[in-house]
Amino acid sequence: MSSYLKEKQKNDLIIKESEEFLATTTREIPLVIDRGEGVWIYDVDGNKYLDFTSGIGVNNLGWPSHPEIIRVVEEQVKKLAHAAANDFFNVEQLELAKKLVNIAPGNFKKKVFYGNSGTEAIEAAIKLSRTTGRKYLIAFLGAFHGRTFGSLSLTASKTTQRSQMAPLLSNVIHVPYPNPFRNPWHIDGYEDPKELVNRTIEFIEDYVLKQLAPPEEVAAIFAEPIQGEGGYIVPPKEFYPELRKLVDKYGILLVDDEVQMGMGRTGKMFAVEHYNVAPDIITLAKALGGGIMPIGATIFRADLDFKPGQHSNTFGGNALACAVALKSIDLIEGLLPHVQELEKVFRDELQGIADDVRGIGLAWGIEFVKDLKTKEPDAKTRDKVIEEALKLGLVLLPAGQSAIRLIPPLVISEEDAKEGVERLRKAINNVKK
Repeated sequence: MSSYLKEKQKNDLIIKESEEFLATTTREIPLVIDRGEGVWIYDVDGNKYLDFTSGIGVNNLGWPSHPEIIRVVEEQVKKLAHAAANDFFNVEQLELAKKLVNIAPGNFKKKVFYGNSGTEAIEAAIKLSRTTGRKYLIAFLGAFHGRTFGSLSLTASKTTQRSQMAPLLSNVIHVPYPNPFRNPWHIDGYEDPKELVNRTIEFIEDYVLKQLAPPEEVAAIFAEPIQGEGGYIVPPKEFYPELRKLVDKYGILLVDDEVQMGMGRTGKMFAVEHYNVAPDIITLAKALGGGIMPIGATIFRADLDFKPGQHSNTFGGNALACAVALKSIDLIEGLLPHVQELEKVFRDELQGIADDVRGIGLAWGIEFVKDLKTKEPDAKTRDKVIEEALKLGLVLLPAGQSAIRLIPPLVISEEDAKEGVERLRKAINNVKK
């Protein structure tokens, strides 16, 4: 648990050259990944790190991926990879669609549209919701749904993501998310979850649907079962059942963004299953591709289908990505009990480690504030902890205003989980000395 065993000469040189030749994006961690083994990754100088990021939720099956995923790639790529799946047909996309329709919550007929990313899955969901003839969309403050223009219009986690991009999609209205730790009503949602949920639902119904958007013109409400980029915010368990009641009352669609929280991350295949709610549309990506293939999927009520030619793409539904996704689902289903067991480990090990701790399964957020009474975010401490943890061989990512997300691969052992939390605790102690 000491600092680097080797100097980071190659690492730093590559970062310097990358800044010259690569577009500026979201790179925040000064780490050049060379290879991975399970839950461990290595930089180009040979330094070893415990991964608590899963490649932002992509490598749920570890690095570089599960051996069975690699075997599927080797076999499928020799047979068929790309086949313009939106113009032709292939068996792999059909079998994956059957599987997704079968495991997705909701006792109604469903269909699947394939894209290449989470933001594409959201774009398809936006267009599907517009096929109802309704114009307005509702999303939540703190939400992250992507960065293409339609999905960015729904995103509201950081102003930098929307900077210089206006005008965006019109008729999008943002409302407060029922954040138990920090909300506009200053309600302690841990102590009074029902009141927090009531205030949120009342805000949508009494202010938005009565003063801004006629309910008969609202197409959909987009929501994350746990807000990811917004800070790993776990809403009260009463929220989604009440939201389902609200949308049913007005004939509004409920779109469940599972891009980051789906595929076993919370101990269930879909995080929304924790709330016993069936959405009308579900979006998936990230871990669906087994850590190897880019793929996005939009699962939707069959009666919402597109007209011929209304929506398509070139690479979505390619045979290679679908074969990998099908195997990924099978492997993740087998890991769900393991994730549920490790939830108890993280819940115990993280007690008191930061000013707020929240999570389900292997999706945890810890937050730092300047004052517990005002809950003013302390991004400076958060950033220093991430920097210090990297020196101790633990890779972390920020989320929200002053939180850190803890999302190790689902294959992590209890021993490595405890080791990671211990390194995190030491990093926090070093920063607060």
